[in-house]
Amino acid sequence: MPDVLFCNVRESPVPTTPLEKSPPRKSRPSTSAAGIPAILSTVKHGVTKMGVLGSISNLSSVNKFQGFDCPGCAWPDPDDNRTFAEFCENGAKAIADEATKKRASPKFWSNWSVSELSLKTDRWLNQQGRITHPLILREGSNYYEQISWDGAFTEIAKEFASLDSPDESIFYTSGRTSNEAAYLWQLLARSFGTNNLPDCSNMCHESSGIALSQSIGIGKGTVKLEDFNKADLIIVVGQNPGTNHPRMLTALRDAKRMGASVIGINPLIEAGMLRFKHPQNPLEVLGYGNEISDEHIRVKINGDQALFRGFAKIILTNSDQDMEFIDSYSEGYEKYRSEVLGTSWEEIVEICGVERSEIQRIGELLGKSKSTICCWAMGLTQHKNSVATIQEITNVLLLGGHIGREGAGLCPVRGHSNVQGDRTVGINHNPSEQFLNSLSTEFGIDMPRKGGVDSVESVKKMTRGDALVFVSMGGNFLSAMSDTQATSRALKNCSLTVQISTKPNRSHLVTGKTGIILPCLGRTELDKTGGKRQFVTVENSMGVVHRSIGKRNPASSELISECAVVARLAIAIEEEIGESGIPWNDLVSDYDLIRDCIERTVSGFDSYNERCREDGGFYLPNPPRDNRIFNTESGFANIITNELQPIMTNEREFVMMTIRSHDQYNTTIYSNNDRYRGISNARRVVLMSRLDVEANGWQEFQEVTITSHFDGNEISSNGWKIIEYDIPYGNVATYFPESNVLIPLESVADGSNTPTSKSVIVTIEPMN
Repeated sequence: MPDVLFCNVRESPVPTTPLEKSPPRKSRPSTSAAGIPAILSTVKHGVTKMGVLGSISNLSSVNKFQGFDCPGCAWPDPDDNRTFAEFCENGAKAIADEATKKRASPKFWSNWSVSELSLKTDRWLNQQGRITHPLILREGSNYYEQISWDGAFTEIAKEFASLDSPDESIFYTSGRTSNEAAYLWQLLARSFGTNNLPDCSNMCHESSGIALSQSIGIGKGTVKLEDFNKADLIIVVGQNPGTNHPRMLTALRDAKRMGASVIGINPLIEAGMLRFKHPQNPLEVLGYGNEISDEHIRVKINGDQALFRGFAKIILTNSDQDMEFIDSYSEGYEKYRSEVLGTSWEEIVEICGVERSEIQRIGELLGKSKSTICCWAMGLTQHKNSVATIQEITNVLLLGGHIGREGAGLCPVRGHSNVQGDRTVGINHNPSEQFLNSLSTEFGIDMPRKGGVDSVESVKKMTRGDALVFVSMGGNFLSAMSDTQATSRALKNCSLTVQISTKPNRSHLVTGKTGIILPCLGRTELDKTGGKRQFVTVENSMGVVHRSIGKRNPASSELISECAVVARLAIAIEEEIGESGIPWNDLVSDYDLIRDCIERTVSGFDSYNERCREDGGFYLPNPPRDNRIFNTESGFANIITNELQPIMTNEREFVMMTIRSHDQYNTTIYSNNDRYRGISNARRVVLMSRLDVEANGWQEFQEVTITSHFDGNEISSNGWKIIEYDIPYGNVATYFPESNVLIPLESVADGSNTPTSKSVIVTIEPMN
């Protein structure tokens, strides 16, 4: 153990990932997803982290009716029959990561200062295992030390009580948080007096929620999993299912077998959209597999709005629109029709980078399709014009009447296992009056009416000194947020930062004057809060609410559930500021009582406790899908006209987008390899067209500095290696979270305030 008295003064931790010393290696990109490599990867991660018996036990329980929900993505499970292995390679990685045998005990934290830990990679931090005890980093100290649960809650409560206003606190939420914990979390924040409830949705699908709410009256998709088997045409745009939602490939494979056409639209051609070798089918694993995309459209970064404008132009020119649907259920058609037909082909082709003949072919296919599904993810949601782009796609589907029809609809695919559920039960910095009124009636408390701050505004608020306490229910806010340096300065400006976590991450190292870590149970673990076996619920991408029952023994006897953390924190705060009357102890002793509260305050949860116990759970109401009812101000689906918004670049500038590697789940890095793209041993790489490399006189693997440019400001990052890759000329791609440092805090999407991680203007210069 170090001499704490000698070296306990806190040095400034490094907020960014360290520069890499090892050179990247490159091989041919994969032309198929899953197959034997996926099986081997699953076995490797499972056995090395959980052991043989642990792997069998945990993986046989995931996504089962009596098991736990995968802590990875939010792709839905089949409503009826489920296979023995109802998981994917990357889901298995997430489970193994949580169920690891390694432990980050208090001894670990006493051996390493936060400054030393900040020089380690995100991968190394994550590999240290599960956090076992509550920890505190005291003001001025460089080392975390163990603290009791009561001691931790007392420290936090006193800090809350010292605030001049409730709005000086911020309650952040991760998408892994259960419905029950999220509901208690928002109740704690609002009973304290603030709507400062940012969440990870602010950084990903906020644009989808805003766009769809304005267009169709609900901020969610309109399809069920079964619709994929009834579709004529499925368009996958701005999404990489093979890495980010691998089980979606099964749905696409099955749709193809039922006669559907699949079109991929993306600047990068991803392996999962080429061919899929289902790991549970020996003939597919050993054979050729199944082709997924019938055609791939190589759109420029941020060219999607113009591309779908082109599709609309073909549909309208050929008179393939569904006038019966348009006349009966929509408004805004004539204005949109005029705008579309008035948009020149030259402008469309220039912005999207796709030939007119190609647009013509896909547009005609769209026009003839009787049932079209369009799926998307963050490739659409993280641009300045993301809301307009998603509304353009919505318009195209509305033209064909593809809302409220079997085999058709809008399908934003969520990346966190319960990010949609968290929003449904109240994690929203701008809650509706109806919801606040229902909370006030239920709990007898006047809920705050002033709007709160989202993730971007939280950083600004902390930077100004207007927020002094930041508490995070899961996640890794520092690494997930844009503008890493700005986010770091904001967090360090707080008097207290609190992380409710399972494993070490960079947000534990860059803290306020005092930092506290509260370790909680994971999704896979047995929850006996209140002396009885509890379960939680989650909502998937298609609006199904279902049970999740942890099975394995907790990583430490000191761990408590997320619900218990919230309740005990609430009780401690109320001991300082006065009781609210909310029965926190009763609620956390029986999660059924939490679900009863949700039923009474959130629409669609009728008979919640009964229905969530049914195998597969239940669908929440979805008026556009279920009845072609559109809860907009007009009462109709709105065909919204937006101007095309191209990205304007100067000479020698590139448009950069951030992407995940295959061995990554959000900010969690499993290895430095990207198997599908053929890149290994490095993450600090910039994918670039060979034409761009040659035009600038550069060499592959050359080390460069990337500088982002926004509104007259520049941010530079060193130590990036050029990788030649099949990407449109003038476009480049980098992995996040490493490249988040380059995304300016002020660069956000119109209407949603989402960071523009997919459209960053950069220059690139060789390093000396």
